[in-house]
Amino acid sequence: MISLDRLANRGWIEKSKVEKLPDSINSVDYEQVRKTKLPVLEEAARNFLKNAKGEDRERYEKFCWENGWWLEDFVLFDALRNHHGSESWNHWPRELALRESAALDEARKELADELNIGRFLQFAFLEQWRSIRAYCSARGIRIIGDIAIFVSYDSADVWTHPDVFRLDRNGNPEVVAGVPPDAFSVTGQRWGNPLYKWDALRDRGYDWWVQRVRWALMLCDYIRLDHFRGFQGYWEIPASEPTAVNGHWMPGPSDDLFMVLRRQLGDLPFIAEDLGVITEDVTALRERLRIPGMRVMQFGFGNPGAHIYLPHKFEPNTVVYTGTHDNDTTPGWWQNLATPDEKRFVISYLGEHDDGIHWAMIRAAEASVARLCIVPVQDIMGLGSEARMNVPSSANGNWSWRYQPDALTSELAKKLATLMEISDRGGPPERITEVKDYYAA
Repeated sequence: MISLDRLANRGWIEKSKVEKLPDSINSVDYEQVRKTKLPVLEEAARNFLKNAKGEDRERYEKFCWENGWWLEDFVLFDALRNHHGSESWNHWPRELALRESAALDEARKELADELNIGRFLQFAFLEQWRSIRAYCSARGIRIIGDIAIFVSYDSADVWTHPDVFRLDRNGNPEVVAGVPPDAFSVTGQRWGNPLYKWDALRDRGYDWWVQRVRWALMLCDYIRLDHFRGFQGYWEIPASEPTAVNGHWMPGPSDDLFMVLRRQLGDLPFIAEDLGVITEDVTALRERLRIPGMRVMQFGFGNPGAHIYLPHKFEPNTVVYTGTHDNDTTPGWWQNLATPDEKRFVISYLGEHDDGIHWAMIRAAEASVARLCIVPVQDIMGLGSEARMNVPSSANGNWSWRYQPDALTSELAKKLATLMEISDRGGPPERITEVKDYYAA
């Protein structure tokens, strides 16, 4: 989110207007944010575009020039989508949906004000992001970003680059992504994301992926690759199918994509999201690429096959989590464990825990051989299910939790710092990716 206070400090919006905005203390109310904050941001944009001079104007123009390769299509897509009542782009007039030059030129003229506002908002966000990243870096804090393997159909990516997606002549998906039926769902999961034309991407040097990863590396220090197994093989579902049952496996780009990324971008500070049912060929790809996999300790106590998520099974090139954004908090997980056996196994493995199950889990994770350890702040504070961040497959109520300003106490900081010191995790994390000569081939 863009900080209005910082815009006010730069003189781009009146402070009085920022002070009058309501604040959501316990959670983020996104609808309220859109309703109250967007008009103020738009006013700040108009003030800047009208009055900015000197260094401010030069930085803005430089931003627009350097980022035009994605910025111009994005702001046009966003403006057109708003202009058409948030309808998916394939429901726009055909000439716009299929990006006919004359129609796009006319739209740019009609929506010029909206495009200028959109450019400014992206500029303001990036300036603030770079500032906070520099602040973090100076204090040994590293930022992990996320790249989803697939993108939404209703996105600027697909509208702008239909030639790299499996679309028909009308721009509709021919096939979509998902996962096959398993023990959790008899119909599998039909995600609906359009699939790539991997052969076309290969022929053009994977340029779309190179740009995407390059941009992510400019914003973050490490990148989590969501659904890593899809780079080895992905589940292809005909778009006409209502479920994922009638799909089939297709080969992904495998090593080829990553070799190109390595040649173009250098070291790859990736983390592979390799949770769930992972086959030997996926593990082999990850190991060849020397990308660390994920181990979530909450998963480790259900049955012997789940013990790969416990520290005694770890290898050093691993990222261990007590839990992720998709899991319950550790106290919430402990409270809701399904069987007495699981609780017995947890106590046997982690030992008695006078300071809470969350600290027992944190100590085990930090003391493991995993090169990187990630602990959600909810676990550090010992919060229950009310502080859960996300419930997968649930469309409402997610990503709204906020911690309170006084929740991170000096006592917690000292306790965590002592644990970091004894577990040799006191400094900035070491580079977690090692690159073999294999890439130079």
